[in-house]
Amino acid sequence: MTESAKASGSPRIRSAIRPSASLSPIDAKTALLAFIAAWFAAQVLSLIVLSIFGETGETGGSDTPIGVLAVVLCAAWFAYVSGMWIVSDRHGTADPVDDFGIRVLPIDLLGLGIGILAQLVVIRVVYFPLEAIWPGTFADDELQRNAEGLVERASGVTTVVLFALVVFGAPIVEELFYRGLLQRSLLARFNDVFVVVGVAALFALIHFRPIEYPGLFVFGLIVGAAAMLTGRLGMSIMAHIGFNLTGLLLVL
Repeated sequence: MTESAKASGSPRIRSAIRPSASLSPIDAKTALLAFIAAWFAAQVLSLIVLSIFGETGETGGSDTPIGVLAVVLCAAWFAYVSGMWIVSDRHGTADPVDDFGIRVLPIDLLGLGIGILAQLVVIRVVYFPLEAIWPGTFADDELQRNAEGLVERASGVTTVVLFALVVFGAPIVEELFYRGLLQRSLLARFNDVFVVVGVAALFALIHFRPIEYPGLFVFGLIVGAAAMLTGRLGMSIMAHIGFNLTGLLLVL
């Protein structure tokens, strides 16, 4: 933010919504390589865990028990976070909080509402024309099949585990990995719109659920814009929590 911009308007509101721009100390090439390496490491660890438990097929497949899924996800998230920690230590300031914008302010709680609205309104708007054109492919039953499968496999303690994974674990780790590591570094070098769109597309594709690509892409744009405009991850994490929580409640 320029000095002239600071002088105009309300400094308090501006500092809370969009602080002065700061370039990521981690260069784009290093961040991209770290992202790729951590992602592949996560896949290897996931396959190892699945083989230990005697499971076959994709992670989170329709037959994978919730307990096993929890271990698989924790192993993958360990790879993501470890990769970020190493990059911060060797190529950043050695302070992940600064390097990845890991800050939450009270105003970031607005993100919960953004996530809820995205799930209840925006996603429905996205899929409305798609369902009209391809009713068999984009019907509500098909869109909720994955979430319903998870809920049906959970009971008792595993329901609590599922809730923790979906509502807290995934939003925090995914925002750290996609928006904190990758997007933040790329924004320091490339066009804002290009980066937010590109990371949102990658975020959708890596979930490997084609029917959910449109919705995940649009949601990726929302959280990507939140992280870019605020310069921190607080609001995007809260939006992701609200989004996942609402989606889970809809199939309970």
